[in-house]
Amino acid sequence: MTRLPGLPPGSLDPDQAALYDAIAGGPRAAGPQHFALTCADGSLRGPFNAMLLAPGIGAALQDLGAAIRYRGSLTDRCREIAILLVAARWDSDFERESHEAVGSAAGLTDDELAALRRQDAGAFAGEEAAVARCVVDLLDGDLDDAAWAAAASSLGEAGVFELATLVGYYATLALQLRVFRVGA
Repeated sequence: MTRLPGLPPGSLDPDQAALYDAIAGGPRAAGPQHFALTCADGSLRGPFNAMLLAPGIGAALQDLGAAIRYRGSLTDRCREIAILLVAARWDSDFERESHEAVGSAAGLTDDELAALRRQDAGAFAGEEAAVARCVVDLLDGDLDDAAWAAAASSLGEAGVFELATLVGYYATLALQLRVFRVGA
């Protein structure tokens, strides 16, 4: 059972309403919708509802998420591989459900999605394998010298920075989803 009831648009103060508009009217709401962003009453789903509790922090967090999803350099497949590995590690039902839909639209197959649920980086080749290995190492807590050298060689320093940021962001969302008992 969720610990935070949905916050419908009509119940929001001005700061919350501005954040709501940024989320519900931003890039997540544009283009094809692979998962529902709002509930029937208009309240935000997933981690976005909780972001409304502290609009100053929530706005920064949602902007970071938008930057990762829409302004990063990773391919759609690589980004979704990384997100789904975080979801698997944290056993985050909402992240898994929503990003499996996005990943499928980006071309991930059912077998690849199953491998990601198992945190199996070996199911991928080339840049996708480098991303998956780097993310698994980051989820284990760090990149040792060998893992750093491999990731930096394959992805570049900026690619490693982007992945480390992505892992931290989606781990934060997974924790918040767990704390507030938000399911799929």
